[in-house]
Amino acid sequence: MGAYSSDRPGRAGRDVGDVLEQDPSLPPVALDDDVLDAQDRRWTPVRIAVWAAIALLGGVAWVVLAVVRGETVNAIWFVFAAVCTYLIAYRFYSRYIEKHLLRPDDRRATPAEYKADGKDYVATDRRVLYGHHFAAIAGAGPLVGPVLAAQMGYLPGTIWIIVGVVLAGAVQDYLVMFFSMRRGGRSLGQMARDELGVIGGTAALVATLVIMIIIVAILALVVVNALAESPWGVFSVSMTIPIALFMGCYLRFWRPGKVTEVSLIGFVLLMAAIIGGGAIAETAWGAELFTLDKVTIAWAIVVYGFVAAVLPVWLLLAPRDYLSTFMKIGTIVMLAVAIVLVRPTLEVPAIEPLAAGGQGPVVAGPLFPFLFVTIACGALSGFHALISSGTTPKLLEKERQTRFIGYGGMLMESFVAIMALVAALSIDRGIYFAMNSSAAATGGTVEGAAAFVNGLGLTGVDVTPELLAQTASDVGEESIVSRTGGAPTLSVGLANIMAQLVGGRGLMAFWYHFAIMFEALFILTAVDAGTRVARFMLQDSIGNFVPRFRDTSWRVGAWLATAVMVAAWGAVLLMGVTDPLGGINTLFPLFGIANQLLAAIALAVCLAIVAKRGLFRYLWVVALPLAFASVVTITASFHKIFSDVPAIGYFAQNRAFRDARAAGETTFGTAATPEAMDAVIRNTMIQGVLSILFVTLSIIVIATALWATWRAYRSGSSATSEDDAVPSRIFAPAGLLPTPAEKELETQWAAVPADRRPVRTGH
Repeated sequence: MGAYSSDRPGRAGRDVGDVLEQDPSLPPVALDDDVLDAQDRRWTPVRIAVWAAIALLGGVAWVVLAVVRGETVNAIWFVFAAVCTYLIAYRFYSRYIEKHLLRPDDRRATPAEYKADGKDYVATDRRVLYGHHFAAIAGAGPLVGPVLAAQMGYLPGTIWIIVGVVLAGAVQDYLVMFFSMRRGGRSLGQMARDELGVIGGTAALVATLVIMIIIVAILALVVVNALAESPWGVFSVSMTIPIALFMGCYLRFWRPGKVTEVSLIGFVLLMAAIIGGGAIAETAWGAELFTLDKVTIAWAIVVYGFVAAVLPVWLLLAPRDYLSTFMKIGTIVMLAVAIVLVRPTLEVPAIEPLAAGGQGPVVAGPLFPFLFVTIACGALSGFHALISSGTTPKLLEKERQTRFIGYGGMLMESFVAIMALVAALSIDRGIYFAMNSSAAATGGTVEGAAAFVNGLGLTGVDVTPELLAQTASDVGEESIVSRTGGAPTLSVGLANIMAQLVGGRGLMAFWYHFAIMFEALFILTAVDAGTRVARFMLQDSIGNFVPRFRDTSWRVGAWLATAVMVAAWGAVLLMGVTDPLGGINTLFPLFGIANQLLAAIALAVCLAIVAKRGLFRYLWVVALPLAFASVVTITASFHKIFSDVPAIGYFAQNRAFRDARAAGETTFGTAATPEAMDAVIRNTMIQGVLSILFVTLSIIVIATALWATWRAYRSGSSATSEDDAVPSRIFAPAGLLPTPAEKELETQWAAVPADRRPVRTGH
């Protein structure tokens, strides 16, 4: 009935029949290879017609975006190009990787089964896990990066987000997740040490730990900026915590396995929290209780990060992230539907001449390489590799689910990035530049912003102080001038599109604040998951010297490692919150490059693993994105380290401000006070030194990975550091919806008496 026979070779090409002998008293734990192959070959006329239509629609959309030139472009083509490309990539390219490169074997137990401890290793329903993983990876990057890169025109960002995710971002997430799962859920740094040796492994461990601290701090900083002085946002985001605790207990104790049931309850409670937040913010007591300053919110996030990282994953982290996914995916799909129905026209050039020359006021530097480090999450993100080798591989029920969760989850994040780009492009170009240019350039006033933007010499741009003031009034803000960081711009764009569909201008303020709160909730989920991953990374690293720390269930080690990592990123967060220039302006450039360098490290480790498996025929799947990421990130790092242009180079800016300070000047460039000048001098030196550290460590890791690949090729060996195969005793479908063959097996498992059914530690 679709079972694997115990005497045939596994999908990885090894004879594992003796090791994976199945319990004869239980139904099959996996579909037979022949059944899987038959599903792939089943091409009916209707199926062929559907895929031909998808390919045709996607091709037309790409032709319109990339070839047809005019004064305007309709936003609907972005949706069609993205969705059609994602569908084709998931169905064909990810299946190619699964079949030839990874070869999952559902007869093998995953770490969630053979290491189950009820805390960190918990077999989790694939739908809940998809929500948790997507929520964890989809932080600030897919919202902020595309908005900032919108200054370069619509075409470069669109190509990088869609094509980049298919060939690079989703490939990285998928491979890292699978390889970590096969190694007991080991962290990226520990896998690097196992595969690359002491030198490359140590460099990777140091780089991943330091970069992780920077990344989590910046994610938390974006949340602080979004929630500060916002009682609506603070209340609604806070309420997601008790709702998640309720959902975790509901699935664990009261109604195990009832995912659809608890999903509906959680969705209703979430909507109540959102709507109630708006009402409570209007009351005197609500405004007083939930209006918090940045420092208070920062400390609250630090405490939350510690608690979320040490509690059992089924209690808070997984249900909260799953709950957040409802709002995230729901909002993005809602925006996509609105774009299709409203069909807004974007009056933006394909490539902005100002930005193409590296003179853009939002992102300094030439289009290559800075487009590719500005748009990180959504196309390729090293942070995802930490999640894919952190919490997620410890929760997977079956090996074949890695394709749906790893590759499929990244495609959804890319769609978020495309929607963010379209939202930013949909607003008036003059308003966009007024919102995203620094206060030093605009003076912080509508008059100064109008004069600055009109002085850029952009064709068709003529913004007035009245237009800027009216836009601020429409969204319920005192000012929209120099609201940098991406979140306010995305919120204005979303409000502008949604108001055309529902409510008109009268509801723009509602949609704007809804979007602000949505972004805060979106990003906070990456903070809690990131903290837990940071704890795993530190435990793995210390475990090289004190083996007891590798036991993630050891409470003392878990609490100590969590405290160290929370203290580290919390200190950076508080520095950013109290930075007189605004922490996001100080830290985000470093975040972009560090994040992409981490992606290069992750792909380098994957390259070595694939080579050691002897799969040289398919090595190009990893080598292609690794080569591109390495060139882009190392080039960008060299720009930031060696450029003589103060707006680009860290040390050039440091020299300019030091010279101005030595000359007795009290204001200079972006700094309006002597204290701000001192902050620039300090921060640029820190950024420059960290950039040198990051790029040096990355080059060491890449070089050692290439050497390991060459040695594997010369020796022809198929060495592996995978855990020994353990036979599985559970079954679960691979994708979102079970196939007919999977439904048949589910029926057989449902008939097994409860006293003979394997005990699951979580759902």
